[in-house]
Amino acid sequence: MRKAFAATILFICVAVVSCAQSVRYTEDEIKGYPAGIQEQIRKGTIDLGMTKDQVRYAWGAPSSIRMLEPFEGKSREEWIYTEQVTMGVVGTRILFFFDGKLVYVK
Repeated sequence: MRKAFAATILFICVAVVSCAQSVRYTEDEIKGYPAGIQEQIRKGTIDLGMTKDQVRYAWGAPSSIRMLEPFEGKSREEWIYTEQVTMGVVGTRILFFFDGKLVYVK
């Protein structure tokens, strides 16, 4: 019984540590951005118009990136973020970038 309890506690500790949000940037890397963008990065929030680097600093690397056909000579990308929300339920956020700027979040 004690071994099962200890194993459960160890599992919970590992799960909590692995789910903790790590810093994805240094203050030096974001110092050139406007104050509002720096604050959003620190809070882990994103907004339309942010660059790919700014989104990566705020949310980390996406689970996958899909390069789309260029439109009018400008690049298009779809970034997919997936995370386990609770009890096996997976949340998915899809971000669309046009010419390096975030234009849509689904």
